[in-house]
Amino acid sequence: MSSINSIGQPGSDYLYSSLSSGSRVNRAADGAAQMAISQEFDRQNGGYEVGTRNLQDARNAANIADGGLSNVADSLQRMRELAVQAGNGLLSDDDKQYIQAEIDQLKKGISDMTDKTDFNGIPLLQNEDGKVLLINSDTNGTQMGLSRPDTGLEALGIADFDVTGDFDISKLDKALEAIGGSRATIGAETNAFDVAIDVNGVSNYNTYAAKSTMMDTEYGDYVSKLKNQAVLETVNAQMQKKRQEDAANRMMGIMGN
Repeated sequence: MSSINSIGQPGSDYLYSSLSSGSRVNRAADGAAQMAISQEFDRQNGGYEVGTRNLQDARNAANIADGGLSNVADSLQRMRELAVQAGNGLLSDDDKQYIQAEIDQLKKGISDMTDKTDFNGIPLLQNEDGKVLLINSDTNGTQMGLSRPDTGLEALGIADFDVTGDFDISKLDKALEAIGGSRATIGAETNAFDVAIDVNGVSNYNTYAAKSTMMDTEYGDYVSKLKNQAVLETVNAQMQKKRQEDAANRMMGIMGN
């Protein structure tokens, strides 16, 4: 039987194993090089998938931050409208006090938004040290940054903004400009995350495809090989039987003499 298999036809055990598992390499002995390459493909696929999840988290965090910035911008815009109103010389001091009361509420709202806007407990609108959050984005650990603006009243320069006395409306313009710049930065970073997610998806798909081409069982080919193996084993059994019969006949001849 071994003499017939030696022509290169794989054994039936290997064929059955490949057909049942769907993989042509189920142990290192089936293909040491292919097994090593397959493990490298697995490493890459795992990295792409985790990197994509990291990027999705970063994109979600960026969307939360942008929502908070939008609310801060709305409050600043309303404060500016009130400041313009307070500049009307026909208003009494009491009128300006009423306006300031609304401005104080808007400032409190900005402070609350700054304190409460977070992702997984990480503040997104507080960043006194100016640090950028780093995100591992792919299988090689490439890092991308997520900016965190600081929308505290001190950082925006409006902590002491008061229209009941002399005030400078340009402080609100500068604060609005800062918020607009932060939203533009976060928007650009979000777009970069989306691109990186797409790149990971394509790379992950191609890596899976390469592994599949190398490792997956080609069922039609392997079924054909199994049929051929069955024929070879039948022929081998017949040859073995014939050899046994010939040996028995020779023995009978010797005994007959």
